[in-house]
Amino acid sequence: MNDHERIKLAGYRLNNAKRTLKEAELLINNMMWNAAVNRIYYACFYAVIGLLISKKIQAKKHSGVIQMFSLHCVQTGLLSREYGKFYTAIFDMRQSGDYSDYIDFEEKEVTVLLAPAKNFIEQIEKCISNQTASNG
Repeated sequence: MNDHERIKLAGYRLNNAKRTLKEAELLINNMMWNAAVNRIYYACFYAVIGLLISKKIQAKKHSGVIQMFSLHCVQTGLLSREYGKFYTAIFDMRQSGDYSDYIDFEEKEVTVLLAPAKNFIEQIEKCISNQTASNG
């Protein structure tokens, strides 16, 4: 993949993250808590994938994405440790909500995730913008 294709794909993933976060808002407005957690996680996941693409880093599994994000973005100081903790926590919540029995998230658990997820995506967007500007 050449630089132009990589930048285009990173932007596509970031737009997908924003679109997916809007889906989460709709689910929250309709009190579909578990589904909202799923979409919040995937919004963050798509943003992280976009950032990793912009940095020419690949991962094949969700666990690999978390590991590469931590190694190349959090441990390097590109993003704060709080973002690393948030991303791991939302992954764990999504896993529980999607795959565990008797997990029913409640409004107070889910609504507090929306603002940090939006901020997370905005910070990643800045990193992608800086990454593509330095390469372009």
